[in-house]
Amino acid sequence: MQIPLLILTLVLLMTNNSHPQETQTPKHHTKNGFKNNFKHDTHGFGDFLKWQKSRFGKGVAAITFELSENDPNFLKENKSEPTVTWVGHSTFLLQFEGINILTDPHLTKRASPVSFAGPKRHTKPGLTFENLPHIDFVIISHNHYDHLDKNTVKKLNEIQKDNPPKFFVPLKIKDWFLKQGIENVEELDWWEESKFADWKIHSVPVQHFSGRTLWDRNETLWCGWVLVKNAKKFFFAGDTGYSKDFAEIGEKFGEIDFSMIPIGAYEPRWFMKSMHINPDEAVKIHLDVNSKKSVGMHWGTFILTDEPMKAPPKDLEIAKEKFQIANEDFFVMKHGETKILEFLSEPKLTEVLEE
Repeated sequence: MQIPLLILTLVLLMTNNSHPQETQTPKHHTKNGFKNNFKHDTHGFGDFLKWQKSRFGKGVAAITFELSENDPNFLKENKSEPTVTWVGHSTFLLQFEGINILTDPHLTKRASPVSFAGPKRHTKPGLTFENLPHIDFVIISHNHYDHLDKNTVKKLNEIQKDNPPKFFVPLKIKDWFLKQGIENVEELDWWEESKFADWKIHSVPVQHFSGRTLWDRNETLWCGWVLVKNAKKFFFAGDTGYSKDFAEIGEKFGEIDFSMIPIGAYEPRWFMKSMHINPDEAVKIHLDVNSKKSVGMHWGTFILTDEPMKAPPKDLEIAKEKFQIANEDFFVMKHGETKILEFLSEPKLTEVLEE
């Protein structure tokens, strides 16, 4: 009886060790890249052509939004006030406790691989390269041209060549940065964590896709980011469709202090729904991640889809009323506007005593 038992034991050991990677590979990894966590509608090139045919001759009226005046000197010198400045589209300058952070930086004229065609910027960046403070680190959500702009990241690296910003990127994007001569890069998988000084940098799942050509779809990862500093939590959703991922983010992190959530590029719904949220779903994400305050992004800069350029903020107002969200809890900003996030400031001793 001992020999058969020995053979059985050896077989089990061999079985357990024959494919060691299978039990370790996350479910969103595929043979050639990555996939989303949850089932959703998918669309092929034929659907894209159908969409293009439906919009032929129609077009969306281009609008140039007025830039808000800001104070670059204040931003360069600011070491104490928590602020957010909307540069445009998905680009924010976030300042908190002396650290300057950029999200998906895009400061050039087109979201395109070429300078003469592709989506054109209709509203100038709210900050120029010259007006930026020293950037400590940058978070990149994915490699689409309106979120990862080669000329912008190369110039950011160049103007700070003696002390370049640290770039945090999703898996498989680091090689692209290295080819641009940018070496201060770290890539993370979903739910992985890194550090920058006393910040914790968390990559979190969102529902989207990646690709910069017709041949590299989903070969690199996409993500959102949760940044944690002194118990304060910031969420940058990147670009996403609505999914159960956000409830899981809310469950893991408990409460988010400030979120940056897309509200634009959502029409037509039959084609955009799985990859781009509308304002109604943006409010759902605000609730899912237990966000105290949120700001809308991904609108008013490029014409990417079929809704009018002014529609996202209007539709956000309708969604907030539907879900009974106060105006100050989910707001939009002007391009270039700087807001002091007073709710993130620690109360002064005098204020505590007065209470």
